[in-house]
Amino acid sequence: MPGEIKNMESETALTRLFAVITKPRVFIQTHNYPDQDALASAYGLQELLRYRGIDSVICYQGDIDKANTITMTETLGLEVFDVDDLQIREDDEIILVDGQKGNVNLEELVGNEIACIDHHPMQDISTYRFYDIRKVGACATIIAEYFLENEIPVSRNVATALSYGIKMDTANLMRQTTVTDIDMFCTMYKMADIAMICKFESHSLILNDLDAYREALKDLKIYGQSIGMANVGADCSEAMMGTLSDFIMSLDEVDFSVVYSYRAGGLKLSVRSEIENADAGVIVRRALAGYPGGGGGHARMAGGFVANLTEEQAEETEYIVKERIIKMVGECTNTVK
Repeated sequence: MPGEIKNMESETALTRLFAVITKPRVFIQTHNYPDQDALASAYGLQELLRYRGIDSVICYQGDIDKANTITMTETLGLEVFDVDDLQIREDDEIILVDGQKGNVNLEELVGNEIACIDHHPMQDISTYRFYDIRKVGACATIIAEYFLENEIPVSRNVATALSYGIKMDTANLMRQTTVTDIDMFCTMYKMADIAMICKFESHSLILNDLDAYREALKDLKIYGQSIGMANVGADCSEAMMGTLSDFIMSLDEVDFSVVYSYRAGGLKLSVRSEIENADAGVIVRRALAGYPGGGGGHARMAGGFVANLTEEQAEETEYIVKERIIKMVGECTNTVK
């Protein structure tokens, strides 16, 4: 067929993925409240599947709630759907992208999760027919490599999305970046629409986002010599929490940041770390141990959620979780009393 991958005898990760798909249409599911990397990865995978003659639907739970992500989605004309608006059956096949089963930020759907492509710490992989979970800075890096190693043409829009996804998830190639991330970014960037990326960059905030910055600055406290923590107000969006956590990390006095918000009937946390021995994913997971929900993520970037709380209970939980985090970071740095 016209879209057949060259050298099928020479097995690549992508050809192994194709081998486990049995339906003419699959669902590509990102983590909840998808960011630029998740959507770029899903879009790139959708194009790879289309090249192979497989139809796909990109879906997620929650909202696309950051200005530049919305601009990216609209400018590229991405067709993405909230899972609540779809009819997914038990025998439908789902490919997870930039997330894994068992993560608190990935909605469990009724379909069959046959495959997973991700760059977060590995969870239970026993139910997948295929998985490609690597320690790279961005999931878009993995998708970009699929195009190159299988000699599949990359459209200008796909190259734009993938380069932007890599750029954003690695914080301009400065966070958890590998040689592969750099190689894939450079390759995709050469084929990308630079004016379009500049447009994404120039639409990073909306006016209401300034309220969240105000809340963060008003509540920000520094613990020990390097831990910055702030309550950013109720119902702060997922994306804005990550932005504010990065913002606090930009302070010279902060090497570990935590922002939190009462939202969706629980306590949501966004965590960043630049302390070598203080793994953000491990620390937030341990800090939330015993609570409904959970946490996890990368060594430098993580998040968590405690579910089913009233606002009063959230305040009590907030105090306990903060104390746990301060203690654990202190044990890593020997600086917090």
